[in-house]
Amino acid sequence: MNPLLELDPAKVPLSLYIHVPWCVKKCPYCDFNSHALPNANQGADDGMLTAPFAQYVDALIADAKSQQSFVQGRVIGSVFIGGGTPSLLPVAEFRRLFAALRDIYEFSDDCEITLEANPGTVEHAPFAEYLQIGINRLSIGVQTFDKQALKVLGRIHDPMQAVNAITQAKKAGFLRVNVDLMHGLPNQTAQLAVKDLQMAIDAGATHISWYQLTIEPNTAFYRTPPDLPNDETLDAIEDDGRALLKSHGFDNYEVSAWAGSQDAPCRHNLNYWQFGDYLAIGAGAHGKVTLRHHADFADGIYRFYKSRLPKDYLNFSPSSAPKMVSFEPIDEESLPFEFMMNALRLRHGATTQMFEERTGLLVSSIDNELLPLQHEGFMVHDATLLSPTEMGFRYVNHLVRQFL
Repeated sequence: MNPLLELDPAKVPLSLYIHVPWCVKKCPYCDFNSHALPNANQGADDGMLTAPFAQYVDALIADAKSQQSFVQGRVIGSVFIGGGTPSLLPVAEFRRLFAALRDIYEFSDDCEITLEANPGTVEHAPFAEYLQIGINRLSIGVQTFDKQALKVLGRIHDPMQAVNAITQAKKAGFLRVNVDLMHGLPNQTAQLAVKDLQMAIDAGATHISWYQLTIEPNTAFYRTPPDLPNDETLDAIEDDGRALLKSHGFDNYEVSAWAGSQDAPCRHNLNYWQFGDYLAIGAGAHGKVTLRHHADFADGIYRFYKSRLPKDYLNFSPSSAPKMVSFEPIDEESLPFEFMMNALRLRHGATTQMFEERTGLLVSSIDNELLPLQHEGFMVHDATLLSPTEMGFRYVNHLVRQFL
């Protein structure tokens, strides 16, 4: 397999991911890099939970500066602030962080900036202040509106707090509000799953991320598995939920993502799925960059990640940045799989031009994998697209495995 041409970073969009690792408590299903807040006032009457937020923002700023050379002349087209529970970070620290980031990087005029928020930690007052900072999209981690299911999932909010968070965000001026919902919950019926979707829509969600609960290693649910719905119920949930979302004008543009008629697909996530580049700052943050004529690295496509534990991430000096644990090139043989495992999650896939510009490989290099899938009806026959058919979109894991 030979590279088609020299990689040109200018043809690869660039995003920025920011990780805030703390949450009030760890949920039993969560395998993300999240850590329960330390109790900084043990023995105090208020027992306030807190974290070294100011020190952490200092580390984020130093981290961002250390990645300036990865920009390669580009602007930041989207930002995603994930966690953990990023809405725990005080608004004043967000203001300080973004003032610094705009000095370090150039942001596009229409840059999409998303903040993940938890209904149990976000106050309604900061919504307007988030907008002033430049945060223009919210992703609210509701998971379910069912009171009993929330308890089983270990969530700290109740159904009314979830509804209020969505409605108050809209009232504050947010035009784009995503709601995260899970289905296939313990003892969940199709009726309950559809009720969750309807409540999110009625509250004003413009985008819904709707994904099935999976039991991951290193979680409390893995050690003590809950009683999950059987396959027949899961199929009914999927069918009834999809029908409801479509009836309300939501477009299933990615396997688990639905954009409402008044919203657009999440630009940041599209950049992931279309094999774009993204800088990454924060404890455990993962990034991907395309480099050419870099002073320290050979031309190529690299993945990297930062120190995972907050205490390690914060252990840096003024003359350095938080530790880069790994910075490795993606080998040439892995590039087709890396590209396709992302692109095939999209209903309309990606263009062959994207494949060639973002991997440096001729699309003909994957003919042996592509042609059988086209003949079997899993991918469209089109010289300009790498796109699943309707059947392929329902069996995306089958498609992706062909490129391993």
